[in-house]
Amino acid sequence: MAMCSMLLMRKSLSINGFRSLWTSRVLLTGQTENATTQQSGQDQNKESDEDYEKNIKSKILSASLQFVHDLGWSQQAISAGAESIGYPGVIHGLFPNRGADLVQYFYLTCNNELNKVLKEQARVTEDNPTKEKKTLETQLQDAVKIRLKMVIPYKKTWPQALALMTLPPNVPKSLANLLTLVDDICYYSGDRSVDINWYTRRIVLAGIYKTTELYMLQDNSEDNKQTWNFLERRIKEAMQIQSILTTTSDMALPEQALNRATEAASAAFITARNILGLNWNR
Repeated sequence: MAMCSMLLMRKSLSINGFRSLWTSRVLLTGQTENATTQQSGQDQNKESDEDYEKNIKSKILSASLQFVHDLGWSQQAISAGAESIGYPGVIHGLFPNRGADLVQYFYLTCNNELNKVLKEQARVTEDNPTKEKKTLETQLQDAVKIRLKMVIPYKKTWPQALALMTLPPNVPKSLANLLTLVDDICYYSGDRSVDINWYTRRIVLAGIYKTTELYMLQDNSEDNKQTWNFLERRIKEAMQIQSILTTTSDMALPEQALNRATEAASAAFITARNILGLNWNR
């Protein structure tokens, strides 16, 4: 009897121990799941908070553009924009770079708008293969013209915007905006080449865009006619130079030098998109 009692007691302890272990595991699993769920919820809330703040910033900067004509690309314009849509003027503290943040917003907005236009034009061309296509020269000229026309309403204060973006802290984003702009123009104009000319076209076009932009600021002709004539001449000259380079570049540089130049240029364009948080893939 004593031995039977001991066996029953051991069995009971064994069962109770197993139940205790099982309960502990269940509790631990539940705690882990709760912690994971809580962390996931915190991450989602964090993303939601970030998106919320980003949306507020976009609304304020968009509203601020109407005050640029009188207040320039400044903190005052941002404060006025915030107040115009119901936010306190002191909310300009969300923009540590002040006027430069407003210029950057304008750059990105215009580049995105041009990207949509070029993408739609490319789609129409693909859907109508029998329709006569524009020459590369015309496509480049039209794209630059469309983009520069977005600046015209702010022509009076645009020199201030250019000056802000030449300050050392703002130069990387300014360069990134320009490189992604010319890359989009070339891409949607049909440039799918993979040699060194892919990069030289974009660098040359960047130079044409900036020189035409500066010329436009001094142009007082009706409808900026002189600016568009200037642009047309620069594009034609570039196409002539490109034609010469295309026939001589392979002979002028050894393969190793071409590869290094290509890699360096590629890194510049990839870095530009990374700075702006843009996806390289289209």
